[in-house]
Amino acid sequence: MTDRYETLATRLDERFGEQVTLVPSTCGEITIEVARSDLIAVATGLRNDADFGFEMLMDVCGIDYLSYGKAEWATSSATGTGFSRGVEREPVILDEAEEFDPRRFAVVYHLLSLQHNMRLRMRVYTGTDNPPIVRSVVDIWNSANWFEREAFDLYGILFEGHPDLRRILTDYGFIGHPFRKDFPLTGNVEVSYDSDKGRVAYQPVSIEPRTLVPKVIREDNRYSQDLKDSGNG
Repeated sequence: MTDRYETLATRLDERFGEQVTLVPSTCGEITIEVARSDLIAVATGLRNDADFGFEMLMDVCGIDYLSYGKAEWATSSATGTGFSRGVEREPVILDEAEEFDPRRFAVVYHLLSLQHNMRLRMRVYTGTDNPPIVRSVVDIWNSANWFEREAFDLYGILFEGHPDLRRILTDYGFIGHPFRKDFPLTGNVEVSYDSDKGRVAYQPVSIEPRTLVPKVIREDNRYSQDLKDSGNG
């Protein structure tokens, strides 16, 4: 991390204290985590305080950490199931769980300060609520309007106080949220033109799910460790 960003990290700690948590970085950038209850106060300070001046919101995106850290492809033997989302038999429409893992859904804000030529990433977890919900930052950064609509459409995250929260990428009658990790890869329905009805019609998905086998490790003499060692001299 450069000296400029080290200084920024120090100022963030002095200004917000326990309201923000600095996330360890591997790329020399600053990411902070903010509690949902502190989002508006911290966001307002980041925009208005002269030491920060993050007047531009470059992006808002949702994240689903449902299977974070799990690698189904990392296996030492053949798998008969493949990637679960690709062979799921029962379609997931909406998750009706009473509550989620508190760190499953998050909203990430990418900020830019033109006057200081600095960037900052801010992450807020939505907590256990179903549906997940955070406060809208449209009143702080007007550019959040369509970004928050996209996060709502694709992840089902609600933004309290948004002036016009409705789908922006999927169809009006779309069911579910396609970027959630439990949404089937083939979707729930498919669309085609029905010449008899003279309109576009929905119908069940006709794609047959198939098992994907990422790799097969054969246990025979070609892969013997003794032969490999002898080949290396």
